[in-house]
Formats: sequence, structure tokens, C-alpha cells
Amino acid sequence: MAETTYGVTVKLLGLIGPLIYQELSLAWGVRNDLTKLESTVSAIKAVLLDAEEKQASDHRLNHWLGELKDVLNDAENVLDEFHYRVLQKEAMKRYGSTSKKVCHFFSSSNNPLAFRFEMANKIKGVRERVDDIADKKDKFNLAQGLEDGSITMHQRDMTHSYVHPSNVIGRDEDKDNIIRLLMHQDAGRNVSVIPIVGIGGLGKTTLAKLVYNDEVVVSHFQLRMWVCVSENFNVTRLIKEILKSAVGTIDENLSVDQLQIRLRKLLENEKFLLVLDDIWNEDRNKWIELEDLLLSGCNGSKIIVTTRNSFVATIMGSAPTYNLDGLIQENCFSLFVKLAFKEGDENQYPNLLQIGREIVRKCKGVPLAVKSLAGLLYSKVDEGEWKYVRDNEIWNLEQKEGDILPALRLSYNQLPFHLKQCFAYCSLFPKDYVFTNLQLIQFWMAHGILQSPGNENEELEDVGDLYIKELLSRSFFQDLVVQQICFHTFKMHDLVHDLALSIAKGECSMVTKDSSISAEVCHLFFFDNDQEVTTQLEKLSKVRTIIFETKQPVSLFEACILKFKYLRVLNFKESSFEVLPSSIGTLKLLRYLNLSGNRIIKRLPNSICKLHSLQTLLLADCENLERLPKDMRYMISLRFLMVTTKHTCMSENGEGCFNSLRFLVIGACGRLKCLFGGMDGCLAYLRTLIVGKCPNLTSLSLSINSLTALEFLWIGNCKELILMEGEDYQDLKLSLRILKIVNLPKLEVLPQWLQASANTLHCLEIECCENFSALPVWLPRLKSLQKLKITNCLKLSSLPEGMQALTTLRELKIEDCPDLSRKCREEDWAKISHVPKIFIDEDNGSSIDTDDNISDDETCFLLAKLNPLATYNSNGPLLGGDVYLH
Repeated sequence: MAETTYGVTVKLLGLIGPLIYQELSLAWGVRNDLTKLESTVSAIKAVLLDAEEKQASDHRLNHWLGELKDVLNDAENVLDEFHYRVLQKEAMKRYGSTSKKVCHFFSSSNNPLAFRFEMANKIKGVRERVDDIADKKDKFNLAQGLEDGSITMHQRDMTHSYVHPSNVIGRDEDKDNIIRLLMHQDAGRNVSVIPIVGIGGLGKTTLAKLVYNDEVVVSHFQLRMWVCVSENFNVTRLIKEILKSAVGTIDENLSVDQLQIRLRKLLENEKFLLVLDDIWNEDRNKWIELEDLLLSGCNGSKIIVTTRNSFVATIMGSAPTYNLDGLIQENCFSLFVKLAFKEGDENQYPNLLQIGREIVRKCKGVPLAVKSLAGLLYSKVDEGEWKYVRDNEIWNLEQKEGDILPALRLSYNQLPFHLKQCFAYCSLFPKDYVFTNLQLIQFWMAHGILQSPGNENEELEDVGDLYIKELLSRSFFQDLVVQQICFHTFKMHDLVHDLALSIAKGECSMVTKDSSISAEVCHLFFFDNDQEVTTQLEKLSKVRTIIFETKQPVSLFEACILKFKYLRVLNFKESSFEVLPSSIGTLKLLRYLNLSGNRIIKRLPNSICKLHSLQTLLLADCENLERLPKDMRYMISLRFLMVTTKHTCMSENGEGCFNSLRFLVIGACGRLKCLFGGMDGCLAYLRTLIVGKCPNLTSLSLSINSLTALEFLWIGNCKELILMEGEDYQDLKLSLRILKIVNLPKLEVLPQWLQASANTLHCLEIECCENFSALPVWLPRLKSLQKLKITNCLKLSSLPEGMQALTTLRELKIEDCPDLSRKCREEDWAKISHVPKIFIDEDNGSSIDTDDNISDDETCFLLAKLNPLATYNSNGPLLGGDVYLH
């Protein structure tokens, strides 16, 4: 609990600091209270990491942390409401009017003075509550000043090098694979490093033991050593441990210099095998310091490294990482039977064997999970006890030191606090849920758990992407599928999900008609629309997230608006109502609203424009939506917009809204004729623009020089679009990195303005443009281009001269372009022969492929599984082409 409370204090301090210096805080007389609150929260933050260490053994401390978190959450709500007023004032300053009509539209009270007094009292009241709870901390004698990451780590037991082969099931193939790597001679290095990577409990150490003791390995290496490294990557300690493993005992009084001399002399001209088990160190300099002492071994020496972190493998490994998979189901069951029954007893209990198979499925191939659950049931023959284990989540079952959840918790303990709260939030979603980077980042952003960017060139979205990469590298996420450079999907292993549930219990809940909901819950994910489910909402008051996976009536939508004033995330995708209730404008703190897939909604009330805090608005596949509301310019925080509409022009009254956008998708707008007309300079922060399936769109109507931040541009299935506006490209400086054009029948040549991205464009794809007839002579000037793909452009017959100048080009693919393919195979081959990966199809359907490993990832959907952002259109994919949203 303390780790998530620590995150709340960081959020609060991030909120309070800027608010203190707002004119509004002085005008409303709250600056002094905000300053005092900042001081108190800072004092609380200073002791929370120590509280995390001590809470497990002190019930009173645990109770205090619970009370503290409630108060801090209330404080966050009050501060967010005050911040909303700051945004409201800013919106009025930019676009407002002194007319009574406009002032009344934004007024929250008929008496502004009374409202200011109410707001001031709220801030004072929450400050006093924080003061009261802070006073109680002194009785716990908590240490101040611990930094995130400096807390004591709970280490796993030290490992040794032996395992009896009969106790290991299902790892023969992995053992043979690692042995083959050990026998392989690396001509470029004396000593090679082979990393084995996987989540906790998967059996990395056991596999290393099997290899270490194999007869072939024993006879191949002159010297073998085993060291359990764990969290303490101290080079002096490791030198001692390596020496002890090799020679038995050493003189503990030797200096560091004497130790390193002995180690190098020991390894000199020896073919050795060293296993460094359970490594967590991410400091490459520490590894290099140790590695330098190990390089005196003769050619063929190997180091096996086991780690949960792929980044550790990257900084240490010289050979490709060996990613260890889970055991197959039958091997898991064999292991379970071996450990749950006394030898030979299993056949006496066929009923328990059947339940056992169901229990094993929960383990998802992780041997330690199998051992944990088998250990709970060893020598027990009562069917009820077995069913209890089968029917309960692992995190609800008894866990001893060394069982699966404590083992996985070691990985969690290593996370910095900002990743801890982001990870815990993922427990809201069901097992096997397919996350997308875009979706998850928007959720995290809505709850304010992304830290402010470290430099001015970084956006919150970049921070979120770094968080995902970090969690992937630490094995908290898996099954990564890169759909395109900017879009990817991934999952959580079921046991990692159990870990997240054990951390976030009480805060996140998946709701079915059979579940019970704690009154303390903050985040809800609904599977059913049963009346019993929705009535459970009546007893709740702290809810910040509501996600519905099934169609819901407008009455439930209205009930949620009236009941939960502190909502940050509201997902009503696939709902069915014609008019969004005007009460939506009362959700001052709402940052994420998903109405995608509502095929009958006709209009949005203008009151939605009061949502000054809203960052994400999803209206994809709302095919009967007549138009966007007239006052969208007041939505000054909007960063992410997906929309389908029957409107003919998107620009009216949208200037303010579009001015803050970073990501914009316009799709399946059958009547849309113009986009961005008269909006010069209003898209300065836009980084991703996707326009598709707009058959009547004739022009983007934009001045390209306003898109200076644009990095990703996808345009497809717009049969009337020419894409040639803004041809005066002189002195332009654009940042476009990826351009994809699909099915634009009127496109004949590339626009001249693309030259303004000559230093940044690294991916260019042109598909199904039937009249596209020539690549420009300036194409070789795109000096950052790494990938060029041309598909089904029948009139294109040659590449421009000077293609050899594209020295950064790594991949070229030409498909279904008969004339171009023939010429590239013959007289133009010299132009492209320098490219490492070339795919050119033959007339007979075969192909030239210069890289056997090249993957046809272009067949992946651009925004595949962008769930819950994405939807289907009844007439096909929302954007057409290969851009599917589902």
C-alpha cells in the first residue's frame, strides 16, 4: 500500500507546485493553505519508503497508511477541481466572451463569490485533514530521506549448482540448445556470454544447473564455477565468490588488487564455464569492470547469465538472448503429480487427478507455480481442499517464502515507484487481455501517473512508451507484437497478473454478476450488463475508472455521471443511445471518454465542451454523428481524438481543440469534403495524423508548415484526395518520420513538401495507387530513409537515378508492380544492390529475397487490436486498407 501512496504524494506535489503560483490561488485566498499542504505532503513523502518496509509487521502502521491514502486521494480530487478552474479561466481568456450567455455557459454557480468561498473551504478542509493524519506518523519512528530504490531488497535464497536430473521435467530440449551454444566457437571473442531470460519461477536457474552438470559440459571445460549474484552486484564480492567456487577457500584479508591478480591468473589459458545466476544489475560500467577480469580465459570460454530483465541481458550478452518459454501442459501436469502425491498414490485418486489438471492450467507453464500449488495439496486427499485451490486466484491462496508470488514480488520490489503504480493499474483488466501501447498510455495519463517529461522535446506519450518498454524488459509484459513502428500489442502472463491483483486488491475490480465489490474500490471493469451488476454501483463513492465491455443503456450512463463526480476514465464503447446526456459537462475531472462504436448517436451536447480537463475523446465508428459540438475550442487539454462523423468540414469551431492535439484519427467519414480549412498554425503539436476511408475528401486544406511536430502520417482510401497542397516547400523544416499512403487513385507523384523531411523520414510506403507513375528525382536526397515499400502501383516502371546515395536504406520491398519489379531485377539492380534486405516479387509469383529472415510484417494491421479505442465499421474496417481497429 505504501508504494502506491508514495505515488499519490508525488502526484500531489506535482499538482500543488504550479497551483501555488496561479493568480487564481491568490485571488481566492488559498495560496497560504496550498503552501502549507505542500510542506506537509513533502514531510509525509520523506517517510513513506520506510513505511513500506515496516508495514507488513505493524498492523497499526498498515491502518495508518490506509487512512493516509484516503485523505491524500481526497486532496487530489480537490486540487484537480481547482486545476479545472485554472483551465476554465484559461479557456475563457483564449476564446471566451464577456457576453452573459457565454459566462452563464461556464458558470458553476449563480453566485461566484459563494463558489469561491466553497472552493477555499474545501482546500482548507483537506489541508487540515492532511495535517491531522501527518501528526500521527511520528509514533511509528519512521526514517526520513530514503530515496526510491534505496530500500532494503528482500533477496531470494542463494543458489547452488546442483540439481538431480530426475527432479527436472520438460527441459531436455532447452538443455540441448544451451549446450550447443556452449560448444559453438566464437572466432571474435575468447569469452562469450549467453543470457537466459524469463519471468521469475520459470526455471532459469534449474536449466543452468542441468547444463552445468551435464557430462558433455563437464568434460568440455577445464574449469567450472557457479556464483549466485542476486541484487548485490559488488565486484569485489563477486571476485571472491568466483575464486571460492574454483578453489574452495581464499584468504579473506587479501586486497582488491591481490584478488584480481589471483582471478586473472586462475583463468589464464583455461577454457572455463562461469554461471552468474540471478542478475539484477543494470549498471553496464559495473559489468565491464568485472568482465575485464574474466577475459584472460582461452578461446571457447563461456559465461551463462540468468536474469529476469532483458536489458540486463543486452548489456552483458555477447550471444543472442535465450528466452526461456514455459513448460507444455503435459510436463506441468507430470511435475504436479510428482509433487502433490506420495509416489504411486496418484492412481488411487482419479477424481483428484482431474481437478489437478484444472489446477495446472492456472500455472501457465511456470514450474514454480506448479510446485507452489502442489505443495499446498501434498498428501491431502479431501476433494474440497483441491477444489478450493482450483477455484481461487493464486493471489488468494497461502504463499510461503519461496513460492511463486513471493518470487515474482522480488521483481516488483525492484521497480521504481512510478512503474509500481502503473503496473498495479493493469490488474484492472482481465487475464489474457491484449493491451496496446496507445490505449494503456491514455489510461495512465488520465490518472496522472506518468511523470512529467525530463526535457522539452519529450511528451507525456513518450514517457508512457518508455514505461511500457521498461516493463517489457523486466518481463512484466510479454507476447509483444509490433504492428507498425508506433503501434504494438502485448499481454501479461497470468501469474504476473495475479501479482498485480495481490498488490492492487481493494482498488481495482473486475465485475461480473457473481462478484462482490469493496466499498473502497476506485477502478471498475464490467463484463456484464445484468441488473445485479449495475445495482452494485449504488454503494460506491470513490470510483475513478468505469470500463464497460458490453452495450449499456443511456440510463446507466446518466446514473454514472450523477453518482461519480471524480471519474477520470469513462468507457461506454458499443453503447446505443442517440443523444449523450447534457449532464456529461458536470464531470470536471474527466480525462478519458470513449463512445466509439455507438452507431445511433446523432449529436453530442455542447455541454461536453465544459470538459476542460479531457485529454482523450474517442468517437470512432459513430457513423450517425452529425457533427462535433460548436464550442470544442474550449476543450483545451484534448490530446487524442478519434472521430467518425457525417459532417462535411472538420474545421468549424475546432481551433482550440485541435491546437492541443498530439494524435488525430479521422476515419469512415463518408460526407467529409475538407479538413482543417482556415486552421493555419492550429496543429503545431500534432505528432500523428491518420486519415482514412473518406471517399469525398478532396483536400486536407492545410498549410504544411503548421505541422512542424508531425512524425507519423497515414492517408488511405480517399479516392478524391490529391495530396498536393502546400507545394511551396522552400525553407520548410518538418519532422516526418513515417509516411504511409494507401489507395489514393488520384495520386500521380509524391508531394514536393516531403523534401522538407529529408533529414528525418525513415519509412516510406506507397500501396495501391493505380495512377502513381513516377518516384521523384529528389528521392535519393532522403538521407535518413531506412525502409521503402511499394505495392500494387501498376504504372510505376522505374526507380530514379542516384538510388545508391540512399546509404541508410536497410529494406526495400517491391510487390505487384510488374514493370518496376522486372527493371529492378535486371538493369536497375546496380541501383539497389547495396540494400541489405530486398524483396522483389517475380512475374510468376516467386520472389527475390536477399534476407531469409525478413518478415512480412506489413500484413499486420496498422492499428490492430487497438482495444478499447478501436471498432469495426459495418461496411468494413473503419479506415479501410490494412488499418483495422478492433
